[in-house]
Amino acid sequence: MPIFITAIGTDSGKSVVSAIITEALQADYWKPIQSGLPRDTDLVKSLISNQKTVFHEEAYCLSEPLSPHASARIDGIEIDFNQIHLPKTDNQLVIEGAGGILVPLNDHHFVIDLADRWEAEVILVANLYLGSINHTLLSINELIRREQYQKFKVKGIVFNQTPVPESERIILAHCPYPLLFSINTEKIIDQEMVRNYAKLFRKLY
Repeated sequence: MPIFITAIGTDSGKSVVSAIITEALQADYWKPIQSGLPRDTDLVKSLISNQKTVFHEEAYCLSEPLSPHASARIDGIEIDFNQIHLPKTDNQLVIEGAGGILVPLNDHHFVIDLADRWEAEVILVANLYLGSINHTLLSINELIRREQYQKFKVKGIVFNQTPVPESERIILAHCPYPLLFSINTEKIIDQEMVRNYAKLFRKLY
């Protein structure tokens, strides 16, 4: 079962979490849809130190750092949901989504529909800022709603950035999914940092 990393919004820390989980499992990594540069695949690759991980090519690499549906329109194409196929691998696969769960891919499909198509195990990344309680609980409620009729399963939630204990407490009080781990605001994000968090994830996975 692939692992699908999604988030409550853009710049929530999906790439760092993807790197941590990829390193922990020595899994393959794939970002099916990239909007704008730099490529998240290049960032994750720079953070991985194991020799087993394979980095698979994007299905779509779009020019503008916008919602995929908008960036695709600027590039004169439309994202064909049915033409996005899992890369061939015998290894565990970590898939990084684009933006938040309801970021549109086209006029009919959202990012979370990819997790449904591949029957993936979903991990939700929530960064902590003023307003993130609302954004996180809305995302959680949408995952709960979709789990009733879609084929993905939610593994848990990851908090990212400076701890905000009261925000974390109230979110988890209304969340049926477990907290997998938390990431502090780190001065340096590098391979050593990723390895340290990978060790923590392995203990919990």
